Amino acid sequence: METVEDGADPRVRMWSPACRAIALLLGPYAEVVLHDAGRDRVLAIWNPMAGRAPGDPSYLGELDRVEPSGRDVYGPYAKLLADGRRLSSVSAVLRDLDGEPSAVLCVNLDRTPWEQAAALLAGFAAPSAPRPEALFEQDWTESVHRIVGNFVRTRGRPAERLGRDDRLDVLAELDRAGVFTVRRAVPVVAGALKVSRSTVYALLGDLRDRRSNA
Repeated sequence: METVEDGADPRVRMWSPACRAIALLLGPYAEVVLHDAGRDRVLAIWNPMAGRAPGDPSYLGELDRVEPSGRDVYGPYAKLLADGRRLSSVSAVLRDLDGEPSAVLCVNLDRTPWEQAAALLAGFAAPSAPRPEALFEQDWTESVHRIVGNFVRTRGRPAERLGRDDRLDVLAELDRAGVFTVRRAVPVVAGALKVSRSTVYALLGDLRDRRSNA
């Protein structure tokens, strides 16, 4: 949406394509305003956000409080709309052929969509809450994978490369966790340890013999 003062100023005709291009690229989140540098009045607005119209005061004096970021360029600097939206603004002084300030082009970008997106991403990145153990205490297969996984990480080698003593140790830990009180636990344990079922049965026999001799 473009709002231009009646009897369009030659500066509006000159700079309108550039202003319209910026508004199309960043719209509907950017307001583009062309100001009369001499009269401190609005010449034209694209995607108006603040209820201003051509002929309204520009208040360009606020640029005196902004540190220039380059020759004739100010910002980005923060602005606030009456409805609480925060803007990031950039202003550029446009000079005539004699080098005198002729107009000021301001781009006011509504930061709301980016702040909302950042908050959403931050929410996904936040640490997850501890899982409620009561919901998982009956899931013995997860206990098998957790115990074997922790054991493998501690030993620093994959399950298929564990030695006999290592396998006896991990079976002892699984036994203490009550895994072998569950029917069909042996096939699951065998899969986690990358061994056959018969190997698990043989190791369990050795484990019980070791305990009885202790």
